[in-house]
Amino acid sequence: MVEMSTLSTFSMYALLLIPIGIFIWLQLGLVKETVLSAIRMSIQLVLVGLYLKYVFQLNNGFVNLAWVIIMMVAANLSVLEKSGLKRKLFFWRTLFGIAVSTLIVSGWFILVAIRPEPFYDARYMVPIIGMILGNCQRSNVLSLERFYSAIRNNEREFMTYLMLGATLNEAVRPYLRTALKSCINPSLATMATMGIVSLPGMMTGQILGGAMPMESIKYQIGIMLCIFTAMVIAATVNILLSIPKAFDEYQRIKPDIFNNLKFRQ
Repeated sequence: MVEMSTLSTFSMYALLLIPIGIFIWLQLGLVKETVLSAIRMSIQLVLVGLYLKYVFQLNNGFVNLAWVIIMMVAANLSVLEKSGLKRKLFFWRTLFGIAVSTLIVSGWFILVAIRPEPFYDARYMVPIIGMILGNCQRSNVLSLERFYSAIRNNEREFMTYLMLGATLNEAVRPYLRTALKSCINPSLATMATMGIVSLPGMMTGQILGGAMPMESIKYQIGIMLCIFTAMVIAATVNILLSIPKAFDEYQRIKPDIFNNLKFRQ
């Protein structure tokens, strides 16, 4: 693999001038957020790179598991922040949904499909769980935000279902379907065009690392099926687990569950 020099890496930041210019032109107000996000990403990746170097060298099962737990907690906090839900009310519920979906699917891929020796090998465990977890994070943000936004924006329709005799689970079903479709459709489109429109990240990384294309394709098929399955499980479980905490005894949505003021209105 051709190595990038530090200077070449810094030169990539020049590309940000293009989206920043568009943001300024359209007055989107995203310039500061973009710059801070890029800086934060760079610092985090450098620190993680330094840390993972020792994780891979040590290759201890307990250390690897500790890192996975840290990743899950960080992903869970991000999900709640971006979806506008209060952490103190939903933290353990959404963490459970993320953990269950990620560990079941990644465990199947690692223990059944590829079977590394040892099974907790950091070279497999950390990146595979990281890829699955990252996609679950995005799907959970989208599904939770769409679910509760749809109910708030269609409150009269929702209350009509209840007054006509629907149970809470029956009344939320249409919004659950809409939320799941919103987070699943992009992944379906990606899977349907993968290999023709784009070469996926895992496959590209393995090819750049010297692996044979067909071996890389096998891994990519496996990881995409894992990601899609974990996304569906996590999004469904997290919405269902959040419902008992989000509605009062009269089956009305509680306004104080939202962390963002725009959801309370």
